[in-house]
Amino acid sequence: MPVLDESSKGVYLITVTPFADDGALDLESTDRVVDFYLEKGAAGLTVLGVMGEAPKLTAAEARAYTERVLKRVSGRVPVIVGASAPGFAAMRELATSVMAMGAAGVMVAPGAAVRTDDQAYNYFEMVAETLGGDVPFCMQDHPLATGVQLSTSVILRVIKSIASCVMLKHEDWPGPGLAKLAAVRAAGANGTTRRISILAGNGGGLFLPEELSRGADGAMTGFAYPEMMVDVCNAHAAGDIEGGA
Repeated sequence: MPVLDESSKGVYLITVTPFADDGALDLESTDRVVDFYLEKGAAGLTVLGVMGEAPKLTAAEARAYTERVLKRVSGRVPVIVGASAPGFAAMRELATSVMAMGAAGVMVAPGAAVRTDDQAYNYFEMVAETLGGDVPFCMQDHPLATGVQLSTSVILRVIKSIASCVMLKHEDWPGPGLAKLAAVRAAGANGTTRRISILAGNGGGLFLPEELSRGADGAMTGFAYPEMMVDVCNAHAAGDIEGGA
């Protein structure tokens, strides 16, 4: 099975979670959704994200849905699983379960209680300790959803000190967010830190051309026409900046 690493790029679509009329998981529709994403050129999938309505699922449903996606993907692309949880024990339980199923890695965002830079760094240090060094993770920077502001200095400190952090999901709003993205990418280019993968998730790809121009390796978000995001990323990778805009 593919494993998440610093070289990941392209469009990682956040999957929706289909439900039946009675609120149960609609696993047959899940198969069709996965097939659609792969047909449209997804480089990877992310399940149990904010768009995937993870908070609405029980622990058993989250595992069942993830297992169904992984079986349908059958190793064709990496699958990242959102593992954020109020407690580290629940995070470990889910991460251990999905990695055994064949997930490529997990995505984690800090909890709302995190307020200072030291608290933010200590949180991700505890994430790495909880998951173990053999579980690669994506650091999610999504202040609009979490209420937590991850400073550039904290992100760089995590990248420099925690080897299992191999990806940043950039979802801070443009303005300060784009400056943060550029600073992280510059630090990787000049050797201050490792160069890790950065995937952008703002507004369903609304600012994707600007994010790619500042060094993002691709997108991680949901979109009704994913082939459009794939085309934008491919154009930028080929140097066709105007064509990708």
